Amino acid sequence: MTADRQDTDVVVVGAGPAGLMLAAELRLGGARVLVLDERPGPTTESRASTLHARTMEIFDARGLLPALGTPPHDTRGHFGGVPLDLTLPGPYAGQWKVDQTRTEEVLQERAAALGATLRRRHRLHTVTARQDRVEAEAVGPAGPLRVRARYLVACDGEDSTVRRLTAAEFPGRDAGRELLRADVRGVDVPDRRFQRLERGLAISATRGGVTRVMVHEFGRPAGPRDGAPKFAEVVASWRRVTGEDIGHGTPIWVNAFGDANRQLTRYRQGRVLFAGDAAHRQLPSGGQALNLGVQDAFNLGWKLAAVVRGRATDALLDTYHAERHAVGRQVLANIRAQADLLLGGPEVEPVRALLAELVGLSDVQEYLAGMISGLGVRYDLGDDSQPLVGRRLPDAELTTSARQLRTTELLRPGRGLLLPLAAGSAPALAEAARPWREDVDILDAQPAAGSPLPRGHALLVRPDGYVAWAGDSVTGLRAALRRWFGEPAAHH
Repeated sequence: MTADRQDTDVVVVGAGPAGLMLAAELRLGGARVLVLDERPGPTTESRASTLHARTMEIFDARGLLPALGTPPHDTRGHFGGVPLDLTLPGPYAGQWKVDQTRTEEVLQERAAALGATLRRRHRLHTVTARQDRVEAEAVGPAGPLRVRARYLVACDGEDSTVRRLTAAEFPGRDAGRELLRADVRGVDVPDRRFQRLERGLAISATRGGVTRVMVHEFGRPAGPRDGAPKFAEVVASWRRVTGEDIGHGTPIWVNAFGDANRQLTRYRQGRVLFAGDAAHRQLPSGGQALNLGVQDAFNLGWKLAAVVRGRATDALLDTYHAERHAVGRQVLANIRAQADLLLGGPEVEPVRALLAELVGLSDVQEYLAGMISGLGVRYDLGDDSQPLVGRRLPDAELTTSARQLRTTELLRPGRGLLLPLAAGSAPALAEAARPWREDVDILDAQPAAGSPLPRGHALLVRPDGYVAWAGDSVTGLRAALRRWFGEPAAHH
């Protein structure tokens, strides 16, 4: 059988939330994209159901929130099962409940509308990275497919095929403990929010007639598994921990997950890059895994698109590793601590009691909420003198000569943004940025009263919504434009 062949700029392996977000961002930046996935369609398993504040802001910045409707939301969260208020400045404080199925549907529609090519039922079996390209081979319903691309990005989950094929270093620890999880119809049990009982941890919540139960027996180690556990195993464990019988219910989905904690040494290996669970493996505590993956993709998409279109040098991709590896390391550390607090036996109770006192302190609450929500991320861009540099552009109201608008509206095109914000040198700054006008929009706007945006300083904002530079120096602005958007001569 003759293999089908396809050339593209980027091949994305995996059509989960990270892969689909990446495909959409690559297309928004003008890159050709092919997505390969083994599954026939978006996941039918409920899996992750939490979108945190930063991910909601990302969806808003790309106009995706209307497709989500009005999901339930709660400002209460937790850290290792200890209640935590997630209220922080911004429009989407707290946790928003959206099943992963719907998240994938929305992102797939977005990627397709922008022109990404998605080939489902394709199993990858070969990746060959060469000096000037990557070659991949997969098998699909019509037979073999050979793809040649400038770059390949692995978004194929915690058991990443790309990671295995490339022998990528993935240090850390394997799971020592596990939680059993099931979505069940036809049972009536009390809602439990991280209830620690004598024999273990029990969690349960009912939405739409379906009850999700999760259970861990203290001291019970994670064993090897060839597949998902049987519902009978969940029933028996739930009975031992809670004394309740759920065996009469109808299971919709059953799985087990452990507290493995691993992170790739490098998110970039030449022309092969990794994002989402392919780059890091962790206990899915508080929905952080899905959100971390979407945010990886949002960071990488515009950079990779700029490189393949010749608007930036290959070195821009190294900033993806530098920025997201550091964030991933911090998230994995907080999840490891949460796993010990959640799954540890009586020996962790003194630490839990102390943490419960500490979260009553506003600085502690703000720090933990910022870490879990993603709002606390600050990339090290080499300028500590300006508080906003390296942080996301705050949600704020601006006034132009024509109308009032919000900062999130300005991010919809996925381009760079220069906001003079009444800087004394605003005309000179705008003139200095004009050679980059193919990639950077220049907006003369005034911040509203009480705005978190500074008056008198201009802001250069990257397509992912993070502030790359702040100040009033033409020289400083030009240096930042070259760093993030390349030499202007390359655009002509």
